[in-house]
Amino acid sequence: MLKKGTALVLSTSLFMGILVGCSSKQSEPTAGTSGNGGSKVIKIVTQSPLSGASATQGEAIKLGAQLKLEEQKEEFKKLGFELQLVPYDDQADPKKGVANAQLVGADKAVLGVVGHLNSGVAIPSSEVYEKNNLVMVSPVNTATDVTDRNLKSVNRICARDDFQGPAGATHAVKTLNTKNIFVIDDKTAYGTGLAKAFEQAVEKEGGKILGHESITVGEKDFNGVLNKVLAKKPDLIYFGGLYAEAGLLVKQARDKGLDIPIMGGDGIDSSSLVEIAGVTIKNTYYTSIAADPMKSESGKKFAETYKKKFGKEVEGYSAYGYDAAGVLLEGLKTAIKDNGNKLPTREQVRDSVRKISNYEGAVTKVGFDEKGDNKYSKVYIYKFDEQKYPGKQEGEIENK
Repeated sequence: MLKKGTALVLSTSLFMGILVGCSSKQSEPTAGTSGNGGSKVIKIVTQSPLSGASATQGEAIKLGAQLKLEEQKEEFKKLGFELQLVPYDDQADPKKGVANAQLVGADKAVLGVVGHLNSGVAIPSSEVYEKNNLVMVSPVNTATDVTDRNLKSVNRICARDDFQGPAGATHAVKTLNTKNIFVIDDKTAYGTGLAKAFEQAVEKEGGKILGHESITVGEKDFNGVLNKVLAKKPDLIYFGGLYAEAGLLVKQARDKGLDIPIMGGDGIDSSSLVEIAGVTIKNTYYTSIAADPMKSESGKKFAETYKKKFGKEVEGYSAYGYDAAGVLLEGLKTAIKDNGNKLPTREQVRDSVRKISNYEGAVTKVGFDEKGDNKYSKVYIYKFDEQKYPGKQEGEIENK
């Protein structure tokens, strides 16, 4: 289910991630100790799935953050600090994410986290970060509970489900004129939250929810659910979940003659969705928190640099890993300056990041509100007209 040719790379990434995680308590220097050339080491952690069904998006976050750190290394070196990226594989598993977070929290050289991919992993893991005053900047977590808990350490640069879900609903009912809709979710915090927000907005827009069923992550056969869909004869199917299941769902729906529009959220924004669904991907829509980098000069420049560095095209979340890391490093630099150019505390970095109000990234502008949500977040509407990733951008909706 992963990109052809990347399985070996991802397996290697998993192996290295395990080695890094195991060694963090022993051989890694602590904050204030010297790295190469006598510089003080500052570590930035990424937490995302580097193995398993969500690895395409998880690796994109990690590579985006890696690129930003490498671009900033010289600047930090002049300040007397050595930046190090420490990637952790959370395997899209809450238990693994929390276990990793505990290791990260114990490593005093770590001053920030870029992650996660899955809201269901981010929510419990961020409780650990909060206890350790360790700032987290999420590239893509959309569940409302990520920031509604009002944790000082938690921020995100993307839109929330209660913005993304209604945006999709408005497009489905008003633009596509699909009034009768069947909803499916994957039982995760992300999938159920998004599906609920979408449902509520559909009804407000005058549409009707004909049915709502759930599937399980890792499931392969959706005939039972799709038979229920067929019986209801909807105008559109909405799926709250991730690309691995979405690709199979689309393919099996088309095999049953369901040629109606199928829509999902940002969790299906992946080249692997197209690889799984193949030619059946046509007439599939998705809302995304990720802008098309080719729509701006800064985005194009990022995409070109990314491809040159890693030998692959950007994924939907590549630029968001890059911009989340950029926001974190911006706050870190301010904290260093405000601390007399000395190594800041985690609390100082945490508070400095939250105060960011006008950061211009490669694809998104960032300014945090009191809860850590981005005041400038947007939702984008895409459609697949052919077997090619990404889909064609059809709309852009600003946060009100």
